[in-house]
Amino acid sequence: MTTIAEQLSTYGAGLRYEDLPPEVVNQARRLILDTIGCALGGYASEPAKIARDIAATVTSTHPAAVFVSGQRTSPELAAFANGVMIRFLDFNDGYTSTGESGHPSDSIAAVLAAAEMAGRGGKDMITATVLAYEVFCRICDEADLKPLGFDHVTVGCMASTAAAARLLGLPEGKFVEAFNLGIAPNIALYQTRIGNVSMWKGCAYANASRNAVFAAMLAARGMTGPSPIFEGVGGYFKAVTRKPFQLAALGGLRHPFKIMECSIKRFPLGQYSQTVVQAALEVRDKVRSADDIAEVRIRTGSTAVRLMAGDPEKWQPATRETADHSMPYTVAVALIHGGVHEHHFDDEHLRDPKLRALTRRVKVEVSEEADRRMPEAMLCELKLVTKSGTTHSAVVEYHRGHWKNPMTDAEVEAKFRKLAGGVLPPDRTSRLLERLGKLEDVADAGEIARLTVAN
Repeated sequence: MTTIAEQLSTYGAGLRYEDLPPEVVNQARRLILDTIGCALGGYASEPAKIARDIAATVTSTHPAAVFVSGQRTSPELAAFANGVMIRFLDFNDGYTSTGESGHPSDSIAAVLAAAEMAGRGGKDMITATVLAYEVFCRICDEADLKPLGFDHVTVGCMASTAAAARLLGLPEGKFVEAFNLGIAPNIALYQTRIGNVSMWKGCAYANASRNAVFAAMLAARGMTGPSPIFEGVGGYFKAVTRKPFQLAALGGLRHPFKIMECSIKRFPLGQYSQTVVQAALEVRDKVRSADDIAEVRIRTGSTAVRLMAGDPEKWQPATRETADHSMPYTVAVALIHGGVHEHHFDDEHLRDPKLRALTRRVKVEVSEEADRRMPEAMLCELKLVTKSGTTHSAVVEYHRGHWKNPMTDAEVEAKFRKLAGGVLPPDRTSRLLERLGKLEDVADAGEIARLTVAN
């Protein structure tokens, strides 16, 4: 019987750029562009500084570059440093399913590092990105890990391992070993995203990508790992999912690629709050002032409630990481400020008495209809009640950026320019956009990292 690791390895080693339909190539380009923009926006963050400090302690005979700073380090530490930047703002893409959810674009950190190390070009980067998304989304479809106590980056390591192994050109046998070496030591805990959320929330997938690149490098040199990693008596099914599963057919000639079901974020906050914030903005103009609001009632899916409003800290967030995963806080920000932007998670806003007071007036409950519509829609019903008793309502099924309500290329570019503006001059931003827009023509993946360096 073929194991899941063998199934994924046969698929990953065999996938070719020529197998990808034009719309899949275009989606991969858009998501790579959006992800690199998010990294540029997260460059100045404290976790990113820490990651760069660590990366600066290491040199390599086969180095990869860190964004913006241009420093050269080992490929796995480049993947970590760039991955931390990608994730910090909580602005990169999202995938939701009836099982697990998460951000497959985090694996692009592994794609960039492994591609540069291996001397690959844009077509290989696109192919590896599509592969990472396919692995991530298909595994997420099979198991909901959070109720079991595990974080989605447990799946992320598998996706990044597949991408790195593909870029290093591993044959099927070594591809399997890369999965064995990537999965066994890299099971992450869900505590990362609940309670008083720490800096590690934005670093966990970056660490998974770091470990994935390292696993692929080990496998390339002949290291073997525990097997069968999914089906064994002490494997993934026994320890993590508590039950076996079979993968659905993978993307190809007769089946759609999962990358087409991933969404780009309009706001820098948790993906399950995207529709909620949009709904809040739709009713905001109907009240004179946030001071007139008596209560905000939100009805949405149980997963959204659990992740974004499921513990007391979400009503009094003390950290940036808690706030951007707080549905009540981000709704209050939208109603008071008319939008949600990166600076709204700074200490000045977290301590704002007016903002805290409105956050406490937000009520959240589960909607059976929203649960029924998941994951096809992210339904939110919002009702704003004024102190005079007047009510205003909005219903949003697909936020702007959802794969069923996608952003235009111009909107994605505008988001990129805004995020890049803090670290790159306009001419360098334009050059980077030009190359990413024709990524398949790039011969050396290292060119992309070099174009993120301001000088």
